[in-house]
Amino acid sequence: MRFEEYVGYDGLGLAALVRAGEVTADELLGVALARVAATDEAVAAVVHVQEVVARNATAGGLPDGPFTGVPFLLKDLGGEAMDFPTSMGSRLYDGYRYEYDSELFVRLRATGLGTFARATSPEFGIGATTDGGSGAGVGRVASAVMPVMRRMTWARMSEAERTALCERGLTAIFDADLKVAIGRIIDDVRANGDEAVCRALRNFDKVTLEPHQLKATADELAAATVGADVDAAIDDAIEHLRAFNEQLIARADDWSFESEPGLTVGEKITPITSAGLFVPSGKASYPSVAYQLAVPATVAGVPTLALVVPPMPDGSGRIDPAVLVVCRKLGISEVFRVNGPAGVAALGFGTETIPKVRKIVGPGSPPVACAQVEMQRYGVATMMILAPTESMVIADDSADPRLVAADLLNEAEHGTDSAVVLVTPSATLAAAVELELESQLALLPATRAEAARAALGINGGCMFVDDLGEAAEVANRWAPEHLQVAVAADVEAELLDQLCNAGEILIGQHTLFSAGNFVIGCPASLPTGGFAHVSSGITADTFLKRTAVARADAVALQRMTPTILAMSAHEGFPAHANAAHQRVIS
Repeated sequence: MRFEEYVGYDGLGLAALVRAGEVTADELLGVALARVAATDEAVAAVVHVQEVVARNATAGGLPDGPFTGVPFLLKDLGGEAMDFPTSMGSRLYDGYRYEYDSELFVRLRATGLGTFARATSPEFGIGATTDGGSGAGVGRVASAVMPVMRRMTWARMSEAERTALCERGLTAIFDADLKVAIGRIIDDVRANGDEAVCRALRNFDKVTLEPHQLKATADELAAATVGADVDAAIDDAIEHLRAFNEQLIARADDWSFESEPGLTVGEKITPITSAGLFVPSGKASYPSVAYQLAVPATVAGVPTLALVVPPMPDGSGRIDPAVLVVCRKLGISEVFRVNGPAGVAALGFGTETIPKVRKIVGPGSPPVACAQVEMQRYGVATMMILAPTESMVIADDSADPRLVAADLLNEAEHGTDSAVVLVTPSATLAAAVELELESQLALLPATRAEAARAALGINGGCMFVDDLGEAAEVANRWAPEHLQVAVAADVEAELLDQLCNAGEILIGQHTLFSAGNFVIGCPASLPTGGFAHVSSGITADTFLKRTAVARADAVALQRMTPTILAMSAHEGFPAHANAAHQRVIS
């Protein structure tokens, strides 16, 4: 066990862990004592408190023997967790409550042992319990103080626990009931086209439109405006994205070589014929997704592009003006307002209004991701599963905890289904980041703060590792969408060499996630849910296809004929052999 996993819990929080069976009281005592034994001030405080505890233990009739409960569990884990009556735990607590050296105990708490402070102790500035009682009851979890980050230690986790951590975001996408519901929408669109798209808008988006209103008009595109600062930001982002993707195109030239005398092989690289871009909407405005998808597609030269986006959530049916501005700047005129899953189906089948495309890309909710998976059964290519957002930060003692906290909150604020993990070998850094998180969370709107606590709590947390080599192991196993490396400069290169599974790797604390989201130019529509093991972000390469090209002369064919005949006979294909024979006898 590592002490660092329990920093930030008060006694009630620890009681909740004990009651849930995640840890025993004896284990908590052991790890606390091991920690305080390494701190001179803590040792002095513990010795003093143990003397008081011993006196009260004798008076209270506790069994003989070493009782090392210190204040760590006497306050709220009290009787129940320690297997003696709660009232006895309270009496023990009362015995030392007025006798310990308050100043020394404050210093003890400052070492990081926050759980040594009683919830009702005024010297620690902590308010009284919610029920007005003494704070000794184990069952009152409502007033527990929990850390923002769930604490985990990689070396102590079982294989099942590691697997559970890494399998995030996929359960909702492959939910059987969701699959059935999305299947009904897809079948409706396949059979009824535009009317089905309008029906989905009425049922799910509460927007009533006629089929001729699905497409954004030329006047809408021309009239769309945003503030000057946002307009300039869009231009900046497009410029960076175009530069990045033009470099990819420059490296994706046709090629060939002579593999043996008379035999030339190579590839011809061309854009796909059509693509559909799904841009989410509803929770917020996402013009950044529009340009992250559309710039690579236009640079690749895709001749037919259609963009679909849910209407704004005000019931008006309007398309987010910022998305329309992006489309106008990039010359995309096929823009449609749709319900998410119905729009994906419409792009796959084609309707009276919405063109059929061969490939669909873009992030979305579990229903949208499920629709993309289901449409593969009808011959539509989709890039990857783009599930809820996620990020990981690998940091050591050299990192600024204020900036680490800010970067963790960057992706954590997206939603309660997001997942964010700090990986560090440093308990000192983790404790400092925890304090910064509390401070910065207080500045967020309530809904964003709630999302961040879920992302860093039940969905993610702080992973303690022995060293940066083990940190790379964790990152490669988790395969994050966004990965930031905030470590000492002299170990950056070695760590980078060890990292292989991530949608993006941002090096240093000047390379923040929001820069990658909005302006750097590297792809920001990235694989989530562990798909960075097998796929990459959306770039111009996403919209290209490679066609193999070969040319053989008679000399090369004569050399290859024995191989052709042998393999044709072995696999039972006489016509294959005959094609070679005909050339031999001609």
